[in-house]
Amino acid sequence: MSRPYQPSLLRLLHGATALLVLGAWATGLMVYSHFDGRWGRLPFALEGDWIDIHGTAGVLLWPVALLFAFYALTLGWRRLRQPANGIALAALALAVGSGKLMDEEWLEEGLLNQGVYVVHLLAWVALTAAVALHLWGAFASGGVPLVRSMASLQVRAKDGPGDWLHQLRRHFIR
Repeated sequence: MSRPYQPSLLRLLHGATALLVLGAWATGLMVYSHFDGRWGRLPFALEGDWIDIHGTAGVLLWPVALLFAFYALTLGWRRLRQPANGIALAALALAVGSGKLMDEEWLEEGLLNQGVYVVHLLAWVALTAAVALHLWGAFASGGVPLVRSMASLQVRAKDGPGDWLHQLRRHFIR
């Protein structure tokens, strides 16, 4: 049986998105625990300007998520048939989009019932659930070899960075 191989552009965008989502989730948890906490607080508090740190994570996530969504809707469209993948992408778009509409002063002023903030919280809950399902599905369908292939640094011929534009052109010119 051959080892699974994931395209290098997918691995790069998927990995960058995953790391930034993890950073945004962790910093968002700190913001939520400090300013809101109506469904529970963390048992510890770390000093820092978590709203700005979370906002920076969101600013960095925005262009990477946009590129990842473009990839997913073009070269990776077959993978979107799996519900966890499509839900995760939609929840990511909703989380980033609603985050861009937020006003950081709402939380500082205790304005916790703003519609955009509620949507942002629900999007992160949906994204967390979708990522959990996504991981479960990856382990269920391909096991450790599939998951390991996403972290592999191996690049096959005609799959390096110099080939990415050609791969996209080939997709659009079929």
